[in-house]
This record gives sequence, structure tokens and C-alpha cells, in this order.
Amino acid sequence: MSPATIFRIHLVLGYVPWLLCFGAYVLPWLKSLDRVEAQRAIATLHSFRFFGLVFIIPGVVGSNLPDGFAAFAAYGDFATGALAMLALLTIRIPRLFWLFVVAFNLVGAADIIVDYYHGNQVGLPALAGELGATYAIPILYVPVLMITHVVAFYLLVRPQPQTARALARETAASLA
Repeated sequence: MSPATIFRIHLVLGYVPWLLCFGAYVLPWLKSLDRVEAQRAIATLHSFRFFGLVFIIPGVVGSNLPDGFAAFAAYGDFATGALAMLALLTIRIPRLFWLFVVAFNLVGAADIIVDYYHGNQVGLPALAGELGATYAIPILYVPVLMITHVVAFYLLVRPQPQTARALARETAASLA
């Protein structure tokens, strides 16, 4: 089997255990939290995306990893991580918190989608060995990031239960 085929299998199968885990444990837990705490948990995970800068460190990745792919992936992750950290830092300022929650999810999801597309365009599957120590990122870490973006969007648009809306109104009234 070619390295490109193995890489593609890894990319696809990387989602399977995460989806099973989310379906059984994480999604029910996130749905049981109030909206702020659920988004806070997701933002905490994404705040570690600064680590994506590793794609542009010589010696960690191979010298034949396409520069355009590496730089875009690195800075997209860095921007997402910074926005997630800003969401966490502004938790007590609801308007800013929600702005940063939406921003890090939009930027992060777009980054992953564009990285998949761009990686395919530059022939990344055939160059998968050039990922070096970062090989685990697209296989193990990216699937959970993409799944949490989808979950974050779902939680943003799902209707709040009546009790949560009443509690939100009471909280807003007490802050005013």
C-alpha cells in the first residue's frame, strides 16, 4: 500500500473514534451545560491551536513539505488559537465573548477546510512523510477540532430551553 493511500485512510479513520466518543460522551455532556460553559470548553480545546506553528519549524517537518501549505496551516491555526484565547479572556464580557466564539469557530473551520483542499492540491498525501513529527496533527487532532467546530455551531443555533432563557433574562437584568 502506498504512503498516500495510508495517509488518506488515516485521515478518514481519524474521524471514526472521535465521532463515536462524541456521540457517547462529549455531546451529551456539552448539551447538559449552559451555553457559555459549553462554548468555554470548546474554546479551551481550540486555544491550543497555537501549536500549529510547528508546521513552519525546519527540522520538525521535512524540507519538501510545500511552503504554501505549511504556512497557511500554521497561521490559520495560530489565528484560531488566539481568537479562542480571546474568547476565554472575555468570558465576563458577553458581547465580546460571543463575538470571539463565533470568530474562532468561523476562522478555525475555514482553516481546516482550506487546509484539506490545499493539501490535496499540492499532493500532500504523496508527501505525508514530510509532515515528520507533525503527522499526528491531521490524523488525531484535526478530526476532534473539526467535530468541535460543528458542535459549536450546533450549540450556537439550537434553541435554548425556556428555563435557560428565563435564567439569561434574570442574569442580564441583574447585571444592568
